[in-house]
Amino acid sequence: MKLYLKYFCMQLKSMLEYKRTFFIRCFSQIALSIFDAISIIFLFDKFGSLKGYTFDNVLICFSVSYVGFAIAECFARGFEDFDELISNGEFDRLLVRPRNVILQILGTKIEFSKFGRAMAALIVFMCILIYKPELLVLSRITTLILMILGTIIIYFGIFILKAAITFFTIQGLEIMNIFTYGARDLTQYPLDIYKKWVKNFFTYIIPLAVVNYYPLLYVIGRTENKINAVIPGLSILFLIPCYIIWKIGIKRYKSIGS
Repeated sequence: MKLYLKYFCMQLKSMLEYKRTFFIRCFSQIALSIFDAISIIFLFDKFGSLKGYTFDNVLICFSVSYVGFAIAECFARGFEDFDELISNGEFDRLLVRPRNVILQILGTKIEFSKFGRAMAALIVFMCILIYKPELLVLSRITTLILMILGTIIIYFGIFILKAAITFFTIQGLEIMNIFTYGARDLTQYPLDIYKKWVKNFFTYIIPLAVVNYYPLLYVIGRTENKINAVIPGLSILFLIPCYIIWKIGIKRYKSIGS
């Protein structure tokens, strides 16, 4: 942890060397989140509800999805751009250092500007809590926090999985963005508005429904099943297969030789 804090401080210091650029990038991330929220406003202004879900219900989905993804992307950016470490030979340098490889990758790139997106989504989240005081119940607040933490964990796993696949493909696969940016956009709405196979895919393969859809049903009062309230805790299990594939990829890796 001490080493990671040094990485963190170094990355932050380097970003703040160009303060205007840093704040412009943060502002652009905030603006993007605001525009995404406005698109939901337009949608509900036109249709009123979405398969029985109200505007407030969808904003909860939006906030959880965007906050979780933004924080994961901020700290796991090294895995997102892992193909660059492979192609330029930097990964060889990480392997010969007497420190954990995952920790080093996490420290290679921290995208602080993504906090702007997380801040915007958190503001939306706080507005929901103010507007809907019935959510200010310990059990529901706890579930909402677990939803955000679980979303962060799932996206961390996806980023690790995306990097692990790079060992076999060398170049990063654009199709993997379906499970990152695409999944983020899909899960800003309750998953049962889509085809059944979509909900099943995001339940049993990429378990974002476990941290988004099922606990949402408890938060908005569609079910009182306590399992739905605590199920986001299972998100930690998703890291196990991701880590196994990562270890297989490292064993298969051969130096680029330059």
